[in-house]
Formats: sequence, structure tokens, C-alpha cells
Amino acid sequence: MAPVAMRSVAKSLSEAKPVSYWLDDPGKPAPQPALTTDERCDLLVVGAGYSGLWTALLAKERDPQRDVVVIESKEAGWAASGRNGGFCAASLTHGLGNGLARWPGELAKLEELGARNLDAIEEAVARYGIDCDFERTGEIDVAIEPHQVEELRELYEEAQRLGLAGSSTWLDGDAVRAEVDSPTFLAGLWDRDGVAMLNPAKLAWGLKRACLDLGVRIYENTRGLKMASAGTGMTVQTPYGTILARRVALGTNIFPSLVKRIRPFTVPVYDYALMTEPLSGEQLAAIGWKRRQGLGDSANQFHYFRITPDHRILWGGYDAIYPYRGKLDSEYDHRPETYLKLAEHFFTAFPQLEGVKFSHAWGGAIDTCSRFSAFFGTAHSGKVAYAAGYTGLGVGATRFGADVMLDLLDGADTERTRLQMVRSKPMPFPPEPFAWTGITLTKWSLARADARGGHRNLWLRTLDRLGLGFDS
Repeated sequence: MAPVAMRSVAKSLSEAKPVSYWLDDPGKPAPQPALTTDERCDLLVVGAGYSGLWTALLAKERDPQRDVVVIESKEAGWAASGRNGGFCAASLTHGLGNGLARWPGELAKLEELGARNLDAIEEAVARYGIDCDFERTGEIDVAIEPHQVEELRELYEEAQRLGLAGSSTWLDGDAVRAEVDSPTFLAGLWDRDGVAMLNPAKLAWGLKRACLDLGVRIYENTRGLKMASAGTGMTVQTPYGTILARRVALGTNIFPSLVKRIRPFTVPVYDYALMTEPLSGEQLAAIGWKRRQGLGDSANQFHYFRITPDHRILWGGYDAIYPYRGKLDSEYDHRPETYLKLAEHFFTAFPQLEGVKFSHAWGGAIDTCSRFSAFFGTAHSGKVAYAAGYTGLGVGATRFGADVMLDLLDGADTERTRLQMVRSKPMPFPPEPFAWTGITLTKWSLARADARGGHRNLWLRTLDRLGLGFDS
């Protein structure tokens, strides 16, 4: 890009607030008081993001008499649940392609369970009056390079052959640009029913309110420090008190688990996003986008983007930053060089929006595992359950994970607990410096594949054979 054009791109970021657009809301609820005494309960949920809040809510729905406590180290929804793109997908497997590669024999059941889970989220939003801008508009996967057209078409034909295409529609170049007009779009695959758009922070806050209304006790700014068996139950120490619980569900995701042996199964990957100022009527007319679908391109280093009810465009993805030793630090929440790169890509995709400015720029950590989709398990003789590794698709799948954790804690034999996906684990990441070296080499290889017509080098082909990989 020419220097003058790059200066114009940089200028678009001049007024961007370094905070998640979703969390920058005057309607944000006040935090619940911290725990300052000892507590007892039937079920303790650690973490008040989607994973923990859905677990608490479903536990009360299953048994209204169950005494449920939630603790959160900061505030409900402050981390990934309040920083994502607001795509709520039915997929439990991080997309059809990943599901086909890993669980072909049970993919039909996984797709069915995912569709039912998304329906249940929509029903819960309505039942509890959660004002989170829920719109079931679907998502279009777009091809921006010729080889991606072929790959996307092959995936669609395979889905049709297996009877899993559902409401998906193939869009050629003219058809996809009739939906959203970008000169970079060559084709698209529109999943019309399997993805909803929503305001992610408002969903978290609505779940919090629903839990409180059902009698769940939530303690914010209360970190779980240490967990130990105590007879038939468990104790969890917090800074100002200890909780004795019959059962514990861990919804801490990327944050260090209280079950230390599962920590090597996830690594933090920092993802970044921009939000534009509201578009004018003329700017909206220039891009179309009347049906408000979510979109994502088909590159290895991909972008995801969607439009909000007040006509802003969220543009995120591409860079996926793994800090050495998997260090979690607020220092990584902002990365100006990535913001500049994302802004450049935005104006390449939508040159007709030249002059638009970004109002917000932010980042946050995603809990990534080597199979790209959640894994589950128990510890302490079945008194503790956990779910983690959602790899960026947790807005919808965390509700399913909450059901799995509750099934496991109940010792129940269900269609969920019988799944190979639930009974198996991903491969753990190696210790440093091998994890950093492997992830860095993989990212380099993926970028090279994008630049070379999708050709995967020996390293990527080896990872494919081992069922491993890395996804931005």
C-alpha cells in the first residue's frame, strides 16, 4: 500500500477507544459483592463467563432446589465472553470440516445436538427476556482466492452427499456480492439458519441476571485460589473465605485451571477486533448487507466481520498471537500493529468505505486446544467437572458444555456423555520452548499456504496426519 494510503489507514484509528465496544456500555450492571465469609452449597461454579453462567442457569432449571454459588475473579463477562465478535454458532466442532476430520461417525449426531443447542439458546433469550440483539441471520463463508472457491465448493458438495447441508446455499460471485458487496468476494456458502448474531456482553449480563433471579448466589471479584477434596465434597479457597461444595464445575477456560493436570491442553491465543463508527445511509447503500449475516473469509489466517443494529461493522481476526510460555497479561490486550493491519485489510475489502473511522479497538485471549473444539472431563473421583478449549466458537457451544458438565457431575449416561467427542481428549501442547516453536512454525506455514494457492507444506501435512494444527 502506498505511504499516503497507509497514512489514511492509520488516521482511521486515531479516535479508536482501546476497549471492547460491547463492554463500553453505560448499561453495564454493577458487580455483585465479593465473598467475605465461608460458604456451603450443592454446586460451586468457578467462572462467570458463558461457560459458568450457563452451568449455573441449567443447574437451577434441572433442579430448582439445588443450592448454586458462582465465583468470578473479576466481573461477569469481562473476558472472552464480552470481547468476541458476537457470532453464536450451532456448530460444536468448530465447523463442518473439522468435525468431518475428527468424528465422521458421529458428526450427524453432533450437528443435530448443535442445532438443538442453538434453538435452546434462542428460547432462553426469549424466556428470560435477555435484550442482547439476538438475530438468527446465518453466516456466509466467503472465498477471496480462487483456490478457496474450489475448497468451499468441495465442502458444500460433501455436506450435501452426507445429508448435512441443511439450509446452506451456494453463492457464486455475483450472488455473494448481491448480499454484501466487496470486490474481494469470489463465492460464498451461506448457512442460513445455523448462526445467530448477538451482543455478547449483553448476553452474559442477561444470563447473570437470570441466574440471580433463580436464586443463584454470585460473588464477583472473588478468585478461586486452591481446590481440595473434603470428604464427600470439595473445598475452594478464595481471598476472604472458603467454600464447601458437594460438586464443582470449572468454567475458567483459558485461565489456569484448578485441576492442574489439564493445563497443558490449552494455550492462550490473542485475537483482535475493530469496530467502526455508525455508517451513513449512503455508506450502507454502497455495501448492501441488508440481511445482516455474519461473514468470514476462507483463508487460514481469516477475518470475521458482522454488522450491528446501529450500523457499525465489526472487523476482527487474522492475527493470532501466542505469547511465549503462554503468558496471560493485559499487556497483550492491545496491539497497535495488528490494529493497523486489520484496518488496512478492512479498506481492501471495502474500498467504498474510505474515510470511515474506527471507534473501538481491542483484543483478548482465546482458549485454544489442538483439536479446535471443546474437551470435557472429571477430577477428584467425579466431584469436579470441567470444559475448556472452545477455540473461539464458545458463544454457542458453552451452553452444550454446561450440559455436559452437569451430566458428568450427576454420573448420568446421556446422548452427550456417550459421544466420542466428550469421552476423548485432544493432544496436550508440549512444554516450552517446543510449544512456542511449533506454534510459530505453524503460523508461518499457514500464512505461506494462503500466499501459495492453499498449498500445504510438509509441516502442515504432518500436523494434518497427526490430527493437530493451529487455527487463527
